[in-house]
Amino acid sequence: MSARRQLSTIPAIASGGLRVVTEDGIRRVTIDRQDRMNALDLAHMTALGDVLTDTATDPSVRVIVISGAGRAFCTGADLAAAAAAGGREAAPEVVMDSAARVIRAVVDLPVPVIAQVGGAAVGVGASIALTADLTYASEDAYLLLAFVNIGLMPDGGSSALIAASIGRARATRMALLGERLPALQAASEGLIAGVLPAEGLAAHVDAVAVRLARGPRRAIELTKRALTQSTLTALDGALDREKTGQSELLHSPDFLEGVTAMLTKRPPNFGA
Repeated sequence: MSARRQLSTIPAIASGGLRVVTEDGIRRVTIDRQDRMNALDLAHMTALGDVLTDTATDPSVRVIVISGAGRAFCTGADLAAAAAAGGREAAPEVVMDSAARVIRAVVDLPVPVIAQVGGAAVGVGASIALTADLTYASEDAYLLLAFVNIGLMPDGGSSALIAASIGRARATRMALLGERLPALQAASEGLIAGVLPAEGLAAHVDAVAVRLARGPRRAIELTKRALTQSTLTALDGALDREKTGQSELLHSPDFLEGVTAMLTKRPPNFGA
């Protein structure tokens, strides 16, 4: 194995759902749970947080690219896995802390993070995509805050991230109505950096990553920090409020009904 290209030594769980390769200063993190449309259970969310926090202290890494294998970027939390565990996977507060750790790691990293979004970015998957410093999507991609459809509220900092980019009115529409936002519209509203044909997305992201990796590391770090501190001042408060609210909702009858309806492919009947 060359010194320029190395496979990351992530815990065993990652080999089955998270691929990490570092080459020429670019760390590529691929969520690869295609049978679950790249939904993240607690173990894989924790592993993703580990990768990102470990990268913060690795001077060989100058840029990170997060992508999803197959037809989706990430479809959020793996609710099927949680349902199969019968609520025994972890307390809601632990699940929320795991997701918040990922979001905070992306924001706090000293190097830029690029999200390469192909297909669906749903729930916390949308939050991860929008937390990245640069988000590029394929023409067929879309963002979806599906939380309300299953009796939950937005999390992963999305209640602050989206409003900071496109304003309260548009963010409220996404959060309360649970509608898809196509990538082209997301780009036109300033929510993501750009949209590419599906066949050209990876090449474009690679070109941007190479440019950043060859740039002045310290200047890029300080620029990222200044932009983050100027635009995401509400993020920590949002994550705290989301944890409190979501922890309550995850115990609610509406959430049980929403998940049951989703898994059995029928409309939910909230408040029955």
